[in-house]
Amino acid sequence: MALVNEHFLKLQGNYLFADIAKRINAFKVTHPGANLIRLGIGDVTRPLPPACIEAMHRAVDEMADARTFHGYGPEQGYDFLIEAIIKHDFAPRGINLSPSEIFISDGAKSDTGNIGELLRWDNSMAITDPVYPVYVDSNIMCGRSGTLGKDGKWSNVTYLPCTIENNFVPEIPNHRVDLIYLCYPNNPTGTTLTHEQLKQWVDYAIANDTLIIFDAAYEAYIREPNVPHSIYEIRGAKKVAIEIRSFSKTAGFTGVRCGYTVIPKEVSAADIEGKRIQLNPLWNRRQCTKFNGTSYITQRGAEAIYTPEGQKQVKETIDYYMENARIMRQELTRAGFNVYGGINAPYIWLKAPKELTSWKFFDKLLYEVNIVGTPGVGFGPSGEGFLRLTAFGKREDCIEAMQRLRKWA
Repeated sequence: MALVNEHFLKLQGNYLFADIAKRINAFKVTHPGANLIRLGIGDVTRPLPPACIEAMHRAVDEMADARTFHGYGPEQGYDFLIEAIIKHDFAPRGINLSPSEIFISDGAKSDTGNIGELLRWDNSMAITDPVYPVYVDSNIMCGRSGTLGKDGKWSNVTYLPCTIENNFVPEIPNHRVDLIYLCYPNNPTGTTLTHEQLKQWVDYAIANDTLIIFDAAYEAYIREPNVPHSIYEIRGAKKVAIEIRSFSKTAGFTGVRCGYTVIPKEVSAADIEGKRIQLNPLWNRRQCTKFNGTSYITQRGAEAIYTPEGQKQVKETIDYYMENARIMRQELTRAGFNVYGGINAPYIWLKAPKELTSWKFFDKLLYEVNIVGTPGVGFGPSGEGFLRLTAFGKREDCIEAMQRLRKWA
């Protein structure tokens, strides 16, 4: 008989956002006329940039002509998009990458969950806490996380608390770990690391032969000058870090699906005998086996992000969301809440009042103010007592939600 992968049975019930959806559906049954404002799940609301739409229309027309039709594309991505990425995302920051070091994908979530396939199941790992759930859940699925304790922590995971007390800057582990996940600007707290702080992590990784998975999905939202947009701005990072990026929140590709992963030729891991193995060719082999490539139409749309018109339009969209974040921070602060994030990221990390738990705060806002957030505890033990709000909503909804919250507070 077929045996199930028992590690899947260790997963905690439903995915966080599925639990939220259940509570919202229950609310809608009993409150059918309520005007619900959703500031929880980080989906975008602005349409795709016109430059991307025009490029995708042209690509569709190409697919209708036998002379310009495109079938299977390269699993690694088309050269035209890879070259645009290198030219615009990295070269201006003094980062030299070759085309074979960039892999186009259907989004950062997929690559973040799949990248662990390159590593043995018994590698030790560290995560910031709170953290994007995919980092932990994907490692649970392969058995890397160990067993779940009564404190809600996994036995093979080193948790790096990000709290008010340490200004949401995690401390470097006091012991060696094999694998570290970092996300900056951070989801869910919306906070960042300075150039000097990120350098400490790279130095630790070099000294301890540790691999860093660096999620830079929100780098386009950075506003302050001393916040690095890429981990490769730090000297030596190409030896120890894999960087994952997304067009979802940058250009509204949440429903189109496109992102990319950077695996420098220098980054490596060891086999059981200690021999160094480059991870770049392993990921290439994995993609060629399990991935048929991102569609030609999608990649033409992504390429258009880097045109002068596309860059202008993307900036306008990001500015729109960051103005939402500014309004939210301002109004929540005036209402007496403790508010974090929202300066270099589209996320607001809101402290629950009166020592409420995350889920109790969630329910109160849902039933008493008709606002949906994301319970902080769903991102890890250190998220207890917080709620994540996103700035991806419509401007009028953000303003209305803040007015409701001020009255409620």
